[in-house]
Amino acid sequence: MARSKLVAVTLCSSALALSTPLLAGEVREVPHGMIVTTDAGEQVRVLAHADGTFRVTVGETLPEGRPTAMVVAEADGAPRFLKAGEVAYLVTPQASAAVALSDGRLTVYDPQGTVLLDEYAPARRSTPVTIEGQQWRATRVQFNRGTDEGLYGLGQHQNRQMDYNGEDVELAQHNMAIAVPYLVSTKGYGILWDNASVTRVGDPAPYAKLALEWRAEYFLGPRKVLDRIEGTVDYQYLKDQARWPAEAKAATVAATTGQNTQGNAVETQRVVWTGSYTPDKAGAHKFRLYSSSYVRVFADGKEVLSRWRQNWNPWYHNFQLDLAAGKPVELRIEWEPNQGYIALEHADPLPEADRHSVSFASEAGKAIDYYVVPASTMDAGIAGYRRLTGKAPMMGRWAYGFWQSRQRYNTAAEVVGVMREYRARKIPIDTIVQDWFYWPEDSWGCHCFDPARFPDPKGMVDAVKAMNGRVMISVWPKFYPDTANGKALREKGFLYERPLEAGQRDWVGKGYANTFYDPYTPEARAMYWQQMKEALLPLGFDAWWMDATEPDWHSNLSVAERAYQMTSPTTGVPGQAIFNSYPLVHAEGVAEGLRQAQPDQRPFILTRSGFGGIQRTSSALWSGDVAARWDDLRDQISAGLNLSIAGVPNWTHDIGGFAVEDRYSKEDPAHLPEWRELYLRWFQFGAFSPLFRSHGEFPLRETYLVSKGDPAMLAGLEHYHRLRYRLLPYIYTLAAETHFDDATILRPLVMDFASDRTVWGIDDQYLFGPAIMAAPVTTFGARERQVYLPQGEWHDALSGKRLKGGRSVTAAAPRERMPLFVRAGAIIPAGPDVQSTAENVAGPLTIHVFAGADGRFSLYEDQGSDMGYARGEFARIPMVWDDTARTLTMGAREGRFPGVAQTRAVTVILHDGSAAGDVFEAREGRKATYTGAALRLKL
Repeated sequence: MARSKLVAVTLCSSALALSTPLLAGEVREVPHGMIVTTDAGEQVRVLAHADGTFRVTVGETLPEGRPTAMVVAEADGAPRFLKAGEVAYLVTPQASAAVALSDGRLTVYDPQGTVLLDEYAPARRSTPVTIEGQQWRATRVQFNRGTDEGLYGLGQHQNRQMDYNGEDVELAQHNMAIAVPYLVSTKGYGILWDNASVTRVGDPAPYAKLALEWRAEYFLGPRKVLDRIEGTVDYQYLKDQARWPAEAKAATVAATTGQNTQGNAVETQRVVWTGSYTPDKAGAHKFRLYSSSYVRVFADGKEVLSRWRQNWNPWYHNFQLDLAAGKPVELRIEWEPNQGYIALEHADPLPEADRHSVSFASEAGKAIDYYVVPASTMDAGIAGYRRLTGKAPMMGRWAYGFWQSRQRYNTAAEVVGVMREYRARKIPIDTIVQDWFYWPEDSWGCHCFDPARFPDPKGMVDAVKAMNGRVMISVWPKFYPDTANGKALREKGFLYERPLEAGQRDWVGKGYANTFYDPYTPEARAMYWQQMKEALLPLGFDAWWMDATEPDWHSNLSVAERAYQMTSPTTGVPGQAIFNSYPLVHAEGVAEGLRQAQPDQRPFILTRSGFGGIQRTSSALWSGDVAARWDDLRDQISAGLNLSIAGVPNWTHDIGGFAVEDRYSKEDPAHLPEWRELYLRWFQFGAFSPLFRSHGEFPLRETYLVSKGDPAMLAGLEHYHRLRYRLLPYIYTLAAETHFDDATILRPLVMDFASDRTVWGIDDQYLFGPAIMAAPVTTFGARERQVYLPQGEWHDALSGKRLKGGRSVTAAAPRERMPLFVRAGAIIPAGPDVQSTAENVAGPLTIHVFAGADGRFSLYEDQGSDMGYARGEFARIPMVWDDTARTLTMGAREGRFPGVAQTRAVTVILHDGSAAGDVFEAREGRKATYTGAALRLKL
């Protein structure tokens, strides 16, 4: 039977099963699962997948289909069904699901009978809500009350949260927040919450503004101009600016000019709020400060938060205070507004059993719908997620080289000139990026080039390619409605109208009315792609930068207003119900178009936001327009780690931070050393991120410009350029394994050392692949840092020393180097020094072997950019290290592809702790020739 017919039969069978109502407290077997009707008449459907995953749907009625586009896998399991007393069971080899007939309580067990997931049925909610005249449901479930398990994933959230047990996370797309509702547990399971509305993990209730008698003092320079009582600290959104007191308006300053609207220099504006808060409940009180510009928060005189963020991109920073009931705490907030935004939100402590639990609560759905993935390891949890939501296709080999970007290149001559300068200076690079605004000022969405600045865009691309380079182009889902593309989309009803009705204007020139296209129908996606295809595809671009895909038509609107404006004009579905899903459906349209138009070329998409399943669209994600601050550098690490464990293998960040304080951008000599060190430290982290990419506002980020006048800095940056390229055989193998083995490049330590609870909360160290541990430095002036070495033996990559694990060590961290450690038993293949990934692809191999344990590695190679890998056109060289025999065996080559090198010069270097110095700078070792046959080398 053809697959399509088989699916149709399965769906028909399910529909027949559902057409006959069940009696209360009864259970019926259906294809792949069962349906329980509880005593209260609620239905609980559990369907099994062949890998042991269970889909659970709960509601008064069970909607057809799936609630979002996240999941692409159909239930295909053949579970054993049985009923024992008042409990119904589905049993598979990997896991079992039990549902109580009385209240529908779900319990999931591993094959040994250990409880993985235990629902607290009284917390389950499916409450009717009316949204824009439509009936929806606010939903909630809770599991494992009082748990001590470690919880990870959920996408990208930049609040330095690593283990989410005890934490609150709001899943709502934002410039710097990516919602992927998948959670992986150290207890042996993953849970995918299939809902696209704003979802709260942890505390199910939204935080509230902290209402006190706040004394608010407004200053212009040294002068106090207003002293009054305010009920909340709340200038959170654009609409709230209308409440700004007239007495303080004289000092309102444009964020980029330092002048008022008359062009005159202005006095510094400050606001100080002080208030006394006496809690009713003892425990951990959670706070969220939504802010931009400079802000400091004090509790009883102690600073608990000090941050800066650009004014057009405010967001939350979390802090927590452990307070006693009835004992007041004195709060003080000092803020320099500079036309910024601020609000303080608070949540009371939860009971301990609820604080340490697994809880999902969503604003809008048709029913409760989620998947439970049995996972004996976290890698298995990620593999299960990708079986549900789609494999991660391979990116081109070139994508793992260095990317240079700038906000922004103004002319074609700049683009070509920068690539030419890198080549002339022999600094390795693969890709240069043309960011936004290459079009005429009034033509956003035309997908065209301003002829005065880009007279020959194809010639620009060709010139870069002639230097073994690639070009990525920025393409937005945003349109000025009077452009030809905007008009064509609008005529079909494919543009959102509410942003236009609101009269919102962007920041370009005089400010233009703008909106986004609605991708929620195939026809709209096809038209958007066709416009891209006709205008840009013939120019030869290699990668597609899809910015603002939250969608972000205005950064200073509330989530509620953004959701209202996002109501789909093509489907009529309220924006509140689909709020998090835009980046997925948008990326799917472009990825499908690229695959049809260029069937033998690997697509590459870089998108600022994502959702469950985004990895199947050949998309990499990045962390948004982050600020260039030390705290923000630190926040990137846990953000990227948790996004990776949520199943997204390719991630990057703006090296140096996107938005820069005046003290850096104006190149104040007093702050130049700090800026240079911050950039160096961020660059080091970038070299050991899945994608290695520099981007940001002024100062210019090109390696030879950002280090001008600082030869040591230039040498440090060049070191990581070269090291990244030498490690490409290792890195490209990691990339291949994300596709073939559902592996993860950026690995929280808990993935490999889950039994060591010390690592569960470590948020500033990680494994880069299975072998290399990176420990970025995130403090200005630090020349050493503490590094935790898990159990086993480790090699200090900077010194060559061999160290025992299970302890913390003090690692040297000179300004130009980041601490790196390599696991004993690691085999790391490296290549020659090259200027791009296109150079000397079949060149000599240097194989670094690290003594102290047995090890293995399977080197992956293919053509590099075509779809041959999907046809089986690739080769592997298996390598095995026998530590006792001190023997490396390179096995016979497995597989082949067009252009595979028949012989390779090989140098094997054994690192046993006896030699001092940087291990990856070593060159001398055992030399041999690999011909494709097995080769055994005694070291």
